[in-house]
Amino acid sequence: MYDIAKNAGFAGAHAVWSVSDSDLLIPLIGYVDADGSQGLERFLVDDVADGARLGAERLRTGRPGWVHAALVVDAFLRSPAGRQDALVIEATDYAPQRRSIKMAIPYRPHTTAEGFAVYRAKFLGTSGFDDPDYDAIAEAFFSGVDSHEQAAAVWNAHLLDESV
Repeated sequence: MYDIAKNAGFAGAHAVWSVSDSDLLIPLIGYVDADGSQGLERFLVDDVADGARLGAERLRTGRPGWVHAALVVDAFLRSPAGRQDALVIEATDYAPQRRSIKMAIPYRPHTTAEGFAVYRAKFLGTSGFDDPDYDAIAEAFFSGVDSHEQAAAVWNAHLLDESV
């Protein structure tokens, strides 16, 4: 039931790995086909905002054979403390009914004096779930993170267990 969250975790982990030593994430979609195969599609265009828009459109329409997909874009979260860099994940389950989750992974860029860090992931919303079990969604999400061994190692090495 929560394969959507597992896929979101895998794609989010890949994005964390990507920004751990880079200035900006190229928007990406991690997807799972009906046969269980996984893939990754990046939206490399001159303007990263255009790439994010292309990714959002691809997530909305899907592709034949996709069971679920997760779009990850580099963005900002706003809080009383100010603006925070974050990887925003929107994940969609296409069938039997369309459901989605939206999460953010706040991070500190590698260019800061303190260096790269990852903060606690945040739920931003769900759609299509009657009564979402956030503990189960979080467990599935982190199972997806852990399934990307190289990225999980980077995430865990730079995790600050605090919320921003």
